[in-house]
Amino acid sequence: MDSVTFLGYIASLLTTISFLPQVIRVVMGGSTKDISRNMYVVFITGVVLWLIYGFLIGDFPIILANIFTFLFTSIILFFKLKNDRREN
Repeated sequence: MDSVTFLGYIASLLTTISFLPQVIRVVMGGSTKDISRNMYVVFITGVVLWLIYGFLIGDFPIILANIFTFLFTSIILFFKLKNDRREN
């Protein structure tokens, strides 16, 4: 593996796992009061576009990172929508 690909894997790992503490907090605690629904909708849309881009150019670090980022952020958004519905 060359250094550029390695750099891509490290960058994708760090940006992806940055969502893990929020996922754990939302799943364990259930509170999403201070989370912006619109931010997550826009962010997930961007992640899906990055994922498509990664597939189109065949870049595995981009694909892998965005699959996991999509999963983590979708969990957060799911709980946010569920809690918003419950509060209304």
